[in-house]
Amino acid sequence: MRIRYRLLTALAGVALAFTAITAHAQAFQEGQLLLATQVLDDSTASRDQGIPERLLQRAYGIAVIPGYTKVAFFLGGARGHGVLVVRNSNGRFSNPIFVSLTGGSFGFQWGVQKADLVLVFTSRKGIEGVTGGKLTLGADVSVAAGPVGRQASAATDQAFNAGVYSYSHTSGIFAGLALSGAALTIDDSSNADFYHHPGLLASDIISGSVNTDDDAARRFMTAVSQGTGAPAASSVASSAPAPAAAARPSAAPAQAFPLQDNSPGSNPNTTN
Repeated sequence: MRIRYRLLTALAGVALAFTAITAHAQAFQEGQLLLATQVLDDSTASRDQGIPERLLQRAYGIAVIPGYTKVAFFLGGARGHGVLVVRNSNGRFSNPIFVSLTGGSFGFQWGVQKADLVLVFTSRKGIEGVTGGKLTLGADVSVAAGPVGRQASAATDQAFNAGVYSYSHTSGIFAGLALSGAALTIDDSSNADFYHHPGLLASDIISGSVNTDDDAARRFMTAVSQGTGAPAASSVASSAPAPAAAARPSAAPAQAFPLQDNSPGSNPNTTN
């Protein structure tokens, strides 16, 4: 009896420990989603200092990396964790896919620097690369510092032909960022923990094979919907009425859908 009691006690302890670890992991992922939501909200809060609306409207995918950290002392390294959404053939964005970004550079410096990053994918090739497991910016797909604000929207002579546009957000200001060499990879363990599905693939999330009713995911998808004008993913939609969004200047319909651009390299911030 004593042996059986000790065994049952030990098993219960292991179960509780596993539950605590799982809860801690999901809390971390929910925190990432909430931070990413704030970054996306900030990206469209100011027309003069934000990501151009037209660029977000035509996005095939958007990755948000809050707190991307670079440490430099003779040799430097950088790493951050965040989330990615991918647009499907119906114009809806997928549920959040957890990703990691490693490498890249903000320039020559000493010490530690943190910034929130936003990557806007404007080509199908770029998205297919990252969902395959890993995508190296500048090698697998072209990357450029993204245009910012009202001035970019008026630049009718600027050619937008990069596969990814990257942005750095510090002190309330968005600025284009040269991020060539950074590797974006799928965080399989975080996806499995968040969706409670061992062995989960990014393609499963994109296809809608798994769902979530997590409130942090719903808030993030609402920010994606408001920033891009695309309908929110139905799998994270809440039955409660959404708060009224602040009125924004009306814009012409996005030229990005159907997703395959009829005029590759044309300026996404202007109308025909």
